[in-house]
Amino acid sequence: MRILLVGGTGLIGSAIHARLSAEGHECVLVSRHPAAPDRHHVALDLARTTDASKWKGLLAGVDAVVNAAGALQGQNMQAVHVAGSAALYAACESAGIRRVILFSAIGSNRDARSDFSRTKADGEAVLMARDLDWVVLRPSVVVGRPAYGGSALLRGLASLPVLPVMPDTASIQPVHLDDVVETVVFFLRPGAPSRIALDLSGPERIAFSDAVALFRAWLRWRPAYRLHLPAWVASAAYRAGDVAQMLGWATPVNSTAQAEMRRGATGDAEPWRQITGIRPRDIEAALAREPASVQERWFARLYALKPLIFGVFGLFWIGTGIISLGPGWGIGMSLLREGGLQEKVAALTVVAGALADIVIGLAILWRPVSRYGLWAALTISLSYAVIGTALVPRLWADPLGPMLKIWPVIMLNLVAMAIREDR
Repeated sequence: MRILLVGGTGLIGSAIHARLSAEGHECVLVSRHPAAPDRHHVALDLARTTDASKWKGLLAGVDAVVNAAGALQGQNMQAVHVAGSAALYAACESAGIRRVILFSAIGSNRDARSDFSRTKADGEAVLMARDLDWVVLRPSVVVGRPAYGGSALLRGLASLPVLPVMPDTASIQPVHLDDVVETVVFFLRPGAPSRIALDLSGPERIAFSDAVALFRAWLRWRPAYRLHLPAWVASAAYRAGDVAQMLGWATPVNSTAQAEMRRGATGDAEPWRQITGIRPRDIEAALAREPASVQERWFARLYALKPLIFGVFGLFWIGTGIISLGPGWGIGMSLLREGGLQEKVAALTVVAGALADIVIGLAILWRPVSRYGLWAALTISLSYAVIGTALVPRLWADPLGPMLKIWPVIMLNLVAMAIREDR
């Protein structure tokens, strides 16, 4: 079969692609930022593709479509879940492609409390209104060996010495990624049932904090003390996530997640079992069959540290620029005079360096250009070391170590560059 896989680089999409390719199917992936676009991986933003005619070329020769795209925050939710997806379904109907599988969200058909779940429900309705052999799958929190979004958050929280317990958090029924993929394979087979919507949920309801504790045990760390956060602290954490989202960072902690966690992620898995014959595996038993390695332990710790690394590093550069233009102006000028620079040249150098620091800090904090900010920070740090050595070599012997401290900054820079990618 030739299958168009929308959202093919996500947690679920990547696993589906790997399984279908291993079975000899041809997959055409659609994502916003493919690493190497070609005929099997197409760059396309679902939110901006609201004209059905734009899908015509991609659907040539396609036997089935799997829509695993999703957005958790922002205006893109309506465009991705409804408008862009509606254009895709209309194009499928025109092209005679019958089988369309949509990944929605568990509970969105019952009590939609956020824009995320409401737009997911609207997206389901758009598909169900079409003359297609549709299948709607509503997974709970999906966990497996790979990690992204909520599954990555579970690991990051598991690495903390103190487990923060958010108030007003409902139960979840984690489902294993392999069971989700197996379900897609089932519905792509000839003669598989259609025009059906199923909850994909694990066999056990557990509190979110218990799921974190489960992963902590899998990572072979002792149980952590559970700290029940007051509502105002939890709300501040979610709002901080909103700010990070505004700066372009994909974070599972935001106001949308707050509403979804209050709603929970539970459902009735019995129809899923009866129709497909798949018995959802117990998450604890599934984790026990794949012991955590040092890579998982590293990932969990770095995941929890990542927002601090970028936040502190970006603010560090902004702070140095502000200090250079303010209380540190006299110190900077005296060092440059000592290095032999004339007054005007020294002043221009201090101002230019300070403004460069501020711009670099802002770039590091803004996700779309953070890569360039980090490269600029690395370049200017090395330049400071060379220029400082040439102008005022005695700084190497200064007991406060202004020249020596450049190298830990460079090391932190390299760490940030190494963990910048989300997928």
